[in-house]
Amino acid sequence: MEQMSLFEREDSVPLAARLRPQTLDEIVGQEHLLGEGKVLRRLIESDRISSMIFWGPPGVGKTTLARVIANHTQASFIDFSAVTSGIKEIRGVMQRAEENRRYGARTIVFVDEIHRFNKAQQDAFLPFVEKGSILLIGATTENPSFEINGALLSRCKVFVLHSLTTEDLVKLLSRALSDPRGFGNQKVILPPELLEAIARFANGDARMALSTLEMSVLNGDYQGDTVTVTRETLEQCTSQKSLLYDKKGEEHYNLISALHKSMRNSDPDAAVYWLARMLEAGEDPLYVARRVIRFASEDVGLADPRGLEQAVAAYQACHFLGMPECTVHLTQAVVYLSLAPKSNALYTAYESAKKDALTQLAEPVPLVIRNAPTRLMQELDYGKGYQYAHHTAEKLTNMQCLPDSLEGREYYRPTEQGLEARLKARLEQIKEWKKEHADK
Repeated sequence: MEQMSLFEREDSVPLAARLRPQTLDEIVGQEHLLGEGKVLRRLIESDRISSMIFWGPPGVGKTTLARVIANHTQASFIDFSAVTSGIKEIRGVMQRAEENRRYGARTIVFVDEIHRFNKAQQDAFLPFVEKGSILLIGATTENPSFEINGALLSRCKVFVLHSLTTEDLVKLLSRALSDPRGFGNQKVILPPELLEAIARFANGDARMALSTLEMSVLNGDYQGDTVTVTRETLEQCTSQKSLLYDKKGEEHYNLISALHKSMRNSDPDAAVYWLARMLEAGEDPLYVARRVIRFASEDVGLADPRGLEQAVAAYQACHFLGMPECTVHLTQAVVYLSLAPKSNALYTAYESAKKDALTQLAEPVPLVIRNAPTRLMQELDYGKGYQYAHHTAEKLTNMQCLPDSLEGREYYRPTEQGLEARLKARLEQIKEWKKEHADK
């Protein structure tokens, strides 16, 4: 554990540093790795760790976890930055680790942003990792498969750390208000809805959440021993002007409804405005992206199949980049879908089919389209009379695929919008051909 210097005031240390967890139980999030009985927790508790790579977005606890491992295993901890260090520094660190090993002490070398090392720098670690002079723990925000040398990567176990949820961050912020290392020795009045607003604003980053809380408290209204954080104070600290809103409340649903209906009405200006209202208020961009994906098929569908591609690509961009960089990708998808031809034929087709499916759940699959992998099934006429469309010139057959009780039912009714007009013409040709060949 790092010690403060003689002349360093405790309150001059950033809140995120003061609250850095010292034990596994203090770490918030990463339950898939650190929950009771999970693999990484078992390795740490049994002191059987090996070299590893932590891959995850900023502020999820990669450095913290490495320090906790060092504390738990009673190993020397060397914090090493790939941004400021070269091969000369690596050799110096390795020499210290070798000396520790001679005295029976283990050394954990933590390399932040290890993906910034070039091949030669990464290779410099290899012999020391192989002979056990060090336990290497690398942290990266980039995919290790592309950024870490294969030889080094093969000697390290990769653990994926996830972004912290809003609930994780609220728990962390609540602890900061009660822990003596944080604001536990002060009386801080901060409404729960503002605490959640800070958690949403941080977008999965614990460091940002704690920094925002610290700034809000330091700029709060002081009266004696009590400090009050108001909505206005928080808005100033996050540069947000009256935009914070409850993600579970009415305004949340009002805004997503406004975005959806603006796109449906082919109004890109209104759609982009409502998009900005949500994102600048701290809404999760992945939530917005999921709703845009739904819109792409519900309201555009086959009138422009590329709309779904645009929406899915925007979701992936949000996942890769996060806020604020992904705002432009969501804007691209929202504008594209606003201007695309509209059709709800897929939505109405499914809803209509669902109604029949729920009321006629026991309808048997016609024998003609059943598989017959066994002799018994063949004897029961499974697959008898099946017509393979690819064996015909038209790639069509008059085979009935719906149950008898639903014969002739139509669910998909294409519109004349965009590409769907061509699909409508094609469907009409197919139906006309089947009608002509119904008795053949």
